Amino acid sequence: MRAHNLALVLHTVANSADHPSRAAIAAATGLTRATVSALVDDLIAGGLLTEIDPPPRTGAGRPAAGLALTSAGPAGLGLEINVDYLAACVVDLTGAVRQRFVEHDDQRPAGAARSLTALGALAARARLAAEADGLTVTGAALAVPGLVADGGLIRVAPNLGWQDVDAPALLRGVPELADLPVTVDNEANLAALGELRVTGGDPTFLYVSGEIGIGAGLVLDGDLYRGVRGWSGEIGHLTVFPDGRLCRCGANGCLEQYAGQEFLAGDEPLAARALGIALSAVVNLLDVPVIVLGGAYAPYFGRLRGGIEAELDRRVLTAGLAPVTLRAATLGADAAMRGAADTVIRAVRDDPASWLRRAG
Repeated sequence: MRAHNLALVLHTVANSADHPSRAAIAAATGLTRATVSALVDDLIAGGLLTEIDPPPRTGAGRPAAGLALTSAGPAGLGLEINVDYLAACVVDLTGAVRQRFVEHDDQRPAGAARSLTALGALAARARLAAEADGLTVTGAALAVPGLVADGGLIRVAPNLGWQDVDAPALLRGVPELADLPVTVDNEANLAALGELRVTGGDPTFLYVSGEIGIGAGLVLDGDLYRGVRGWSGEIGHLTVFPDGRLCRCGANGCLEQYAGQEFLAGDEPLAARALGIALSAVVNLLDVPVIVLGGAYAPYFGRLRGGIEAELDRRVLTAGLAPVTLRAATLGADAAMRGAADTVIRAVRDDPASWLRRAG
């Protein structure tokens, strides 16, 4: 019961538009003031909440101090490996990015072991910088452009040429990361979660991540849809031109061969048309009201929008009844690593009792 109530109080503060007092939290949660006060004291002592000075007194009585998430204490380490870059960031409990490192280099010739060792070194730099800033990195999450099985095993990442790679084990081989729990997920899934947390708006949308490969994350009523085996979202391998270019996956005419980052600058109208064809199929099948274009698509959004919307208008059966909303991602190219870091922070918010045991 105490663990549940700690999480309830922490979520109440995190989701409040202002800085609620102990009395306001008690009113919102139905807990007694004495219970709330004891829980708040524990959360403050554990470095999860901080008190905010009350506003100037305007009437009788002493104004109550407000509460906010602390910008010190636990933090999440978000990592990303993609075809042409490595990235790491540290996000604190409030969601603010405290450290950010990106290295651009083609990862295809390197192989899994070398790429993950280099990423581990980048992650170690980010962690050390965060700890020098007073933060405690509590875990790490890795975003990869591929299919991820239970336990973080990357079954296949075709654009990297990887198969059956144990990413957590390789990352834990870096001494500075050996003590951290590491989770792994598809980069589009994590980018979709990052977009969901930051915008807090549309509860149902399709996030499309445009890199050299193209992935998608589907959010339904605020929850990520993963599919039976966790491998949903491979929109880059939807067929847009059946007799078209040969894809790395072995099929012909996949979306990646016309709208992937390597082809985007060469023929934007064709990329927009291909995206519109693929997205129309998704909308007709799933009735998704909002499509968010992220990754490399975000800066190209203004140039791609017209062509994509033309195909949506022509091909989506319900276009005249309920037009699809198309928008650029808020987080741009950082969405996947931001979403990765956020999963670590969300775990602390959902189970503060575990953090307090560790901190104590």
